[in-house]
Amino acid sequence: MRRICVFCGSKSGGDPEYAEMARLLGRRMVELGVGLVYGGGGIGLMGVLADSVLQAGGEVIGVIPDGLAVEEVMHQGVADMRVVPDMHLRKAQMHELSDAYIAMPGGVGTFEELFEVLAWRQLKIHSRPIGVLDVRGFFGPFLQTIETSVSEGFMTEKNCRLFILESDPSLLLDRLLEMVEAV
Repeated sequence: MRRICVFCGSKSGGDPEYAEMARLLGRRMVELGVGLVYGGGGIGLMGVLADSVLQAGGEVIGVIPDGLAVEEVMHQGVADMRVVPDMHLRKAQMHELSDAYIAMPGGVGTFEELFEVLAWRQLKIHSRPIGVLDVRGFFGPFLQTIETSVSEGFMTEKNCRLFILESDPSLLLDRLLEMVEAV
């Protein structure tokens, strides 16, 4: 696996554990020789994650829409920053550059990105592994929503296997690597 696209918040959340997990994920990615593709932010969990990878000597590619490419938002230390006209091109370029996905805690943008890659996988637009890093049980309501959709007949049980969920960044990365190698 060359690169993982990580979706995460432009805010750090209310508990320091979110940032700590972003740091651990970034360091472990570098240890495994895996580069980071992300939304280009220098703030929130995005900034923490990018800083972690950069400090460990890893590859970071940021993809940011033109409207957000301002000094207060865009990470100033990422050498490979790709500025695109809009969010659609951002996601398309992030997809082209990545071999797998990880969703960390975040807001509406993170949820939208996660659901899009899940839908693409369900529709067989891609077969890349999708991981969910469940820090502090953050994704519990997401899991309940998926389970409710299955129990109410809107999704099949097979859709629950479109992603893997772990609370430990190392374990999540190991499982993603196994999935990529199996393909």
